[in-house]
Amino acid sequence: MMYKVFMLIALPALAIGWIAYALWLRKIREEERNQPKPQSQRLVKTKTEVSDWAQKMAQFQPPKIKRTYDDEESARGQQDKPNKAQ
Repeated sequence: MMYKVFMLIALPALAIGWIAYALWLRKIREEERNQPKPQSQRLVKTKTEVSDWAQKMAQFQPPKIKRTYDDEESARGQQDKPNKAQ
């Protein structure tokens, strides 16, 4: 008889406890999902380095190349254009 009374009280109490625990875990998961993910210092540092590099590349102006002709190039240019005196 004592066993039946114990089971009639313990089983519903255990079921209510598990339901309360499941609801509490669900609430915790929802709160964690709504919070932003923490970023490590290494990730933040890498992101700033990449953005700084991108800004430098956007402002980069390539140097202007000065055209200097070697003797070979000037000789080729003269061969392409024959002299009028000949």
